[in-house]
Amino acid sequence: MCGLDEVGRGALAGPLVAAAVVLGEGFTHPLLRDSKRLSPTQRELMDPLIREAAVEVLVVEVSSQDIDRLGVGWANRHAIERLLEVVPADNYLVDGNLRLSTSRPYRSVIGGDDLVPAISAASIVAKVHRDRLMRELDRECPGYLWAANKGYGSPAHLRALAELGPSAHHRQSFLHQQDALPF
Repeated sequence: MCGLDEVGRGALAGPLVAAAVVLGEGFTHPLLRDSKRLSPTQRELMDPLIREAAVEVLVVEVSSQDIDRLGVGWANRHAIERLLEVVPADNYLVDGNLRLSTSRPYRSVIGGDDLVPAISAASIVAKVHRDRLMRELDRECPGYLWAANKGYGSPAHLRALAELGPSAHHRQSFLHQQDALPF
């Protein structure tokens, strides 16, 4: 069984990241749950354990520029569809309630990132991957504090946007929805 999940859907900056994980039979761990319910330290601990126990792990990114051009809904579907087409498995379980265009048999599971171990694993792998990307981007664009806020609309990030304006990594289509920003 392949579990699929995405992270970064609501961020103001950085890519959307999706992961597919086919867990080895019988893999369990008390921390295998939705990545949002784990601390950064717990996620970093789980990522290599998942990768070692998995039969298959694949991560894809959709850039902020593509999100601006085609929308975050498209980005979410596109990332999951790409993974479905290349990860071999008998069954595919996708977190959420997505309607996908794919020849692969899949089932959407609302709240699956906390109910299905393979989806939980995908949630963790995707979150760790995206958090690492945002820490790298923070070194490139340090004023936005992405190492801490991961590109989400925290008060510090919004203040930095007001002072510095948007970077090349910001989702311009999302920024126009932020009433407090002067651009």
